[in-house]
Amino acid sequence: MELWQQMIRDSIHSVDQLVEKFGIDRKVAEDLDEFFQARINPYYLSLIRYPGDPIWKQCVPDKLELEDMDGFEDPLKEDEMSPVPNITHRYPDRALFLTTSQCGMYCRFCTRKRKVGNSDKISMKELESAFKYLEQHKEIRDVILSGGDPLMLTDVMLEKILIRLRKIKHIEIIRLGTKMPCVLPHRITPKLCEMLKKYHPIYVNTHFNHPWEITPESTKACTMLADAGIPIGNQSVLMKGVNDDPEILKELFLKLLKIRVKPYYLFMADETKGTNHFRTSIDKALEIMDKLRGYISGLAIPHLVIDTPGGGGKVPILPQYVLHRDSDKIVLRNYKNEIYVYRDVKDDKVNNIPIEISDKKNGGSKKPKNYKNITTVKIPEYETVEN
Repeated sequence: MELWQQMIRDSIHSVDQLVEKFGIDRKVAEDLDEFFQARINPYYLSLIRYPGDPIWKQCVPDKLELEDMDGFEDPLKEDEMSPVPNITHRYPDRALFLTTSQCGMYCRFCTRKRKVGNSDKISMKELESAFKYLEQHKEIRDVILSGGDPLMLTDVMLEKILIRLRKIKHIEIIRLGTKMPCVLPHRITPKLCEMLKKYHPIYVNTHFNHPWEITPESTKACTMLADAGIPIGNQSVLMKGVNDDPEILKELFLKLLKIRVKPYYLFMADETKGTNHFRTSIDKALEIMDKLRGYISGLAIPHLVIDTPGGGGKVPILPQYVLHRDSDKIVLRNYKNEIYVYRDVKDDKVNNIPIEISDKKNGGSKKPKNYKNITTVKIPEYETVEN
């Protein structure tokens, strides 16, 4: 048994352990275990510095989870977009391939908690139908292995999946969506990296949320992956009390670059049942982004995105940098709030922009009250802003 596997076995997961280790009321611990089980491996547990700190909040169950039943079981409608078990096909050229229900640590903000930890919901028995779907859909060029966490599979099992995927000629890119470099970096071994190198191009999307997660162990794990020629991107979630502070995120993103991990996405927290206490306002998120751009390298700045409820996919949002636009110019502000004018070129533009309005709202089919079909939007006239 490898070290990482032993650490999984030694994880805190039972009601008795939650009561003993964290002082959680037994009835609350039982209800939390029923709602979404815990798994905190010894390594991630060692990162906690004090009760209620940013590491604690991410992994220790909290009674607040039981007080938020207004969220959605499946906010991103992944199940509705699953043509066969283990596959979610939302975007034209990409598919999500769920390979296991297990994770190295169960995040309390998980958007897939309806499935994670339950082998009946993400079953390896269904992999064949997933492979056949990928073989039949030649428009798919990019496959993201997820779960759970695909690095919970043994090297042998993971390689079997990679071999099969590489036999599908139209699949060009394979991505591993794994939190192991952050929550259990011991999983990243020289043997694993040597195996992955055989199936390039391989990319890794990992998931650091706080600077304290960047340790000598996680640095070593990311270094081994990068040295194996595997580009690494990071997908953080903006969470209240964890990282909703520009100074914390500056530190995180700059430290990620130093270990050759590119900040890729900063997600607004999903509207998942039991996670409302993690959510921040959109205004707060935009304020944070406004304090990042211009103050640290563009390399260190991720896209702030909302993964739209109802399965609409990721939509980037930005602070308001465009102050005015007309047929002659665009008026912009920079990070210091200084105003600049960029002159546009003349072409055959018209003042009406054709648009397409969906009659669906958050995935529903009911039209809103006073709904009108709209085909164009008239650009309003603005008072000229001088430079």
